[in-house]
Amino acid sequence: MSGEVPVYPTPWGKRWLDVSVAVLALAILWPIFILAALLIKLDSPGPIIVRQKRVGKGGRLFTFYKFRTLMGGEEADLRERLPNGDLSQQLLSPPGSNPRAGSIGRVLRATTVDELPQLLNVVRGDMSLVGPRPDLPQIVVRWPSYYHQRHKVKPGMTGLAQVNGRSDITYAQKIRYDLDYVRYHPLRRDLAILLKTIGLVLSKKGAR
Repeated sequence: MSGEVPVYPTPWGKRWLDVSVAVLALAILWPIFILAALLIKLDSPGPIIVRQKRVGKGGRLFTFYKFRTLMGGEEADLRERLPNGDLSQQLLSPPGSNPRAGSIGRVLRATTVDELPQLLNVVRGDMSLVGPRPDLPQIVVRWPSYYHQRHKVKPGMTGLAQVNGRSDITYAQKIRYDLDYVRYHPLRRDLAILLKTIGLVLSKKGAR
């Protein structure tokens, strides 16, 4: 699996779909943004929106947005997320809910509301609705060299790995799904992933 991955050309309508859906979602969901911001502020001290550096297309760093869900900041659990040892055995996230997440943070994570600020990343062009999830630079430097081929496409709010196990899959499985998407990602596949994502969000399966 260490060879060069052929890249499917980005469909011409993908950017149009990204912007249209993201703008519509922002227009509809703004009350949820306000409610989440108020609840986070009342729940614990700290910023409402967390800004992180993530690795995007071409290995370029960009500012990634999400609602804060952890006491002490989102970087507090980085050590548990670093890939170590046998990647075919290590899960993307430790089992169970994060003990540093407050009551509001657990709700935001379970409902995936914490990810909604990334709609702004989509509008800005840093991300797409569908693509490999963007990782922190501290994680990317630990990946095998061939895995950097996932950066040949824009990262996404959801992706093939998310609809095939979400947090319950291993790092090695995530690699396979992400590179599979890089090889082939016509718009109909993006639409299928988006529809499946809606079902997973409603079911809360794999969220933590």
